[in-house]
Amino acid sequence: MRLLHTSDWHLGRSFHGVGMLDAQRAFVDQLVDAVAEHHVDVVLIAGDVYDRALPGVDVVHLLDDALVRLTSAGATVVLTSGNHDSAIRLGFAARLLERGGVHLRTRVESLDQPLLLPLGKDQAGKEAVAAIYGIPWLEPRLVAEQLGVPTASHFEVTRAATALIRRDIERRAASSRIHSVVLAHTFASGGISSDSERDLSIGGVGAVPLDLFDGFSYTALGHLHGRQSLSPQVRYSGSPLAYSFSEAKHRKGAWLVDIGGDGITRVEEILWDAPRSLAVLRGSLSDLLESPLHEWAEAAYCQITLTDAQRPARAMERLRTRFPNTLVLGFDPQGGSASTAATYSSRLAEAPDDLSVCCGFLEHVRGRMPDDAERAAFAAALENVRLLEASR
Repeated sequence: MRLLHTSDWHLGRSFHGVGMLDAQRAFVDQLVDAVAEHHVDVVLIAGDVYDRALPGVDVVHLLDDALVRLTSAGATVVLTSGNHDSAIRLGFAARLLERGGVHLRTRVESLDQPLLLPLGKDQAGKEAVAAIYGIPWLEPRLVAEQLGVPTASHFEVTRAATALIRRDIERRAASSRIHSVVLAHTFASGGISSDSERDLSIGGVGAVPLDLFDGFSYTALGHLHGRQSLSPQVRYSGSPLAYSFSEAKHRKGAWLVDIGGDGITRVEEILWDAPRSLAVLRGSLSDLLESPLHEWAEAAYCQITLTDAQRPARAMERLRTRFPNTLVLGFDPQGGSASTAATYSSRLAEAPDDLSVCCGFLEHVRGRMPDDAERAAFAAALENVRLLEASR
């Protein structure tokens, strides 16, 4: 049997104000093609299917289309809810959807209710079964009492959830050899995070220790957006698309997992084609506009930091003549005048006249001194104010 481990689709998300729905449709196309090409039996989605609890109608239609196409291609789908999803809304009609091959695991009550799939016999001749469990995003304050734990922490609720699963595995092992696959949307210690994931806790550490997943044949994690292996049996698939510039160096993909009567036999990566590359550029305006070294970034989404000593005029407009998809622009002046180190209030207190106050304010808000025309405009405006006051 072949599993395809994915997570963090974040359907409906935008990228710095740019809609991603077309890119997400392209990912679904690649996913369906991969299911057919690699003869995938089960597609796993480890949480954050949507980007928000109340997705738009077009976003819901996209997930509906994806599930129909995946099941039509012959795959069973197992998905859990993440911290971006509404578990109640995503889990609607779960029992009905099971009849069509889509298995939702969004409720605490379903933690120890696996999808059971036969794997044939192991080498000893015992019937083997793949038991696929789902641990949805568990908000400690909401589920601690239900799970019977005294402390509302990510560690305690996750430990209780995995204990329920282990007890179920032990019960089933009396009649079959169980190979357990666990989907979990959480931050496991050892995972490398990026800017587009939200903190799992406020005012405390939300990571759970890796050994909570010891003994499972395979743990398919979701939440972190970089594809990575915490151990041979515990992996993050990452998001299928980049959702922040901190993911510019990620190579997006998923994990193909082969499992048979004797357990996991192979895990290999599968890669997704990015609709547009990301570029994180830094330098002076003239270098960025003229250097041939940046040609590769001309069609990319760009995050640019300018290092000019003074902030160039019309910087975004000029950059977009070469990099039309510049989405983020920052400034980190190198070699600026020493006066910029002083606080704005201290420089304001030392200003000799009103014109200096106006020019100093303009420098403060945009990082560049006014030119001659701007100084003349300030001077004319101040003179008009003085004449108006004198006429009263």
